[in-house]
Amino acid sequence: MSGFALLAIFSGACIAIQAAMNAELGVALNSSLKATCYAFLTSSLLVGLLLLGLNQPLPNDVISKVPWYSWFSFVFSVVGVGSLYYLIPKMGVANLMSYALTGQVILAMIISHYGLFSSPIKMVNISKLIGAMFMIFGIMLINRGE
Repeated sequence: MSGFALLAIFSGACIAIQAAMNAELGVALNSSLKATCYAFLTSSLLVGLLLLGLNQPLPNDVISKVPWYSWFSFVFSVVGVGSLYYLIPKMGVANLMSYALTGQVILAMIISHYGLFSSPIKMVNISKLIGAMFMIFGIMLINRGE
């Protein structure tokens, strides 16, 4: 297994931990929106500090080349992350993440197949479709009895 694959697995684990912790925060605050706001505010501050420490200014010529719709990616972050915080106390982390992963993989396959958002093109083939079907079957088993 490559270092990239291990980092991807670690990243997924961090998302599960972060989602569960912020869901708990949302319950304690009686508001998943407040927990979402806290997560994004503190994350922005941390990344801003990292950028300052790395001295990574954003040149104007780079900004002008960004597609207009890319500036609205935050909407998907807020909806996706906010929904996780709202749903975890109702569904549980494992159930929620299994459904969320299904949505991520299916849409990721479509995005990769068509090369949307400047993604490398990775054509959907029969083995990927079979893998997705097995994953969906696995999700059904994980959530069996719910």
